[in-house]
Amino acid sequence: MSKTKVEKTNKIVLFKSKKIRRAWYMDKWFYSLVDVIGALTDSANPTDYLKKIRKRDLELASYLGTNCPQIKMLTSSGKARKTLAGNAKDIFRLIQSIPSPKAEPFKRWLAQVGQDRLDEIDDPELAQERMKLIYEKKGYPKDWIDKRLRGIAIRQNLTDEWKTRGIEEQRDYAILTAEISQATFGMTPEEYRKYKNLPEKSKVNLRDHMDDLELIFTMLGERVTTEISKEEHPDGFEKSKGVARRGGNVAGNARRETERELGRPASTKHSALGINVKKQIDE
Repeated sequence: MSKTKVEKTNKIVLFKSKKIRRAWYMDKWFYSLVDVIGALTDSANPTDYLKKIRKRDLELASYLGTNCPQIKMLTSSGKARKTLAGNAKDIFRLIQSIPSPKAEPFKRWLAQVGQDRLDEIDDPELAQERMKLIYEKKGYPKDWIDKRLRGIAIRQNLTDEWKTRGIEEQRDYAILTAEISQATFGMTPEEYRKYKNLPEKSKVNLRDHMDDLELIFTMLGERVTTEISKEEHPDGFEKSKGVARRGGNVAGNARRETERELGRPASTKHSALGINVKKQIDE
């Protein structure tokens, strides 16, 4: 299964055989309002339908304009485009302006979809099982999947630790991650993507294209960083940056020792399984 198809599986849910695009945004599911209109009205042109009801119901138009963000979602052609999206509360407000007998079943369906996500938050093993199934369908072997899932857990522990140290911005996470990667592999994540010839400005996950050794050294750098941070309690971004570099250095030393023993680089330009990355993006 290609990555694009996997993303569609993750980001599209079904109501009465109708596809509803969604995205996890600000700790909530947000759904494409156009898709909701299509599911509830069977309109041949849901976009025009939404425009018309916004003109007819000025209060609704004001509400949607104030509360509903534009979120990038995949179109039927596979392109990422911004679309007006709403959470459960917003959709309930939209439904009030749509005279449709499908409204009540849709409300129950929406509640169930939200409950599934809450169940995953309460029991992370459910989310892990979902991820495991996705990787199995993509053709990864079991031992690689085990490492990848373990790496996801280690990464989560690290970001939780950074939050404890007062680091919240995604940009800061990216900088700290780059420090670990640079010290571990001699490359930042962006440089590593180019090294592996992964497409620029795509959602292809670098770690999904690492082999066993690359995943192991990545986990080591992030785990050691987490342990040092827990021991020393660095205050703020700059001190955490130094800790990230030290954690990466531990993994970097292990990588270099491994390369001396093996007589070859631990990093590889090849993608795990030899997956055709360009084909994944195009499909």
